[in-house]
Amino acid sequence: MKTHFDLFHLPQRFAIDLAALDSAYHEVQNQTHPDKFANAGSAEKRVAMQWATRANEAYQTLKNPLARAKYLCELNGIDLQTESNTAMPPAFLMQQMEWREALDDARAAKDVGALENLEAELKSARTAEIAQLTQQLDASDFVQASQGVRRMMFIEKFEEDVAHVFDLVT
Repeated sequence: MKTHFDLFHLPQRFAIDLAALDSAYHEVQNQTHPDKFANAGSAEKRVAMQWATRANEAYQTLKNPLARAKYLCELNGIDLQTESNTAMPPAFLMQQMEWREALDDARAAKDVGALENLEAELKSARTAEIAQLTQQLDASDFVQASQGVRRMMFIEKFEEDVAHVFDLVT
């Protein structure tokens, strides 16, 4: 079975050209669009629909850095154990505790400025994590990258928590 990268004729790397991804996605979509199969038999229509669905799924996976990192790890035999492996380096655990405390303080004080600062800090942490994942994944260091994927998962989830508190206090 072809990988998502193969489907779009892209190199199997974390650092991808998003414009090339968009272009390749639209090309695949044009080839499988239901209008092209209006007069086709039901089997052809079904196959076209399956390809369109697969292209959508592949595009969403490759477009999102976290999903792309997970996919690359899995393609290379790494079980991310996202449900069972919650081990994190002590420094990152301390960072999590500081962020949670800052969020709790900002929520209690309804401090929009503190929430904005926390949001900026998380954005910076996500950017740094993506840079590190790029180096690790493109150097085929999938074991180390798997730890970065788990950190990214926490950061993205925590960004959602911050956004939710923003909604409550504004």
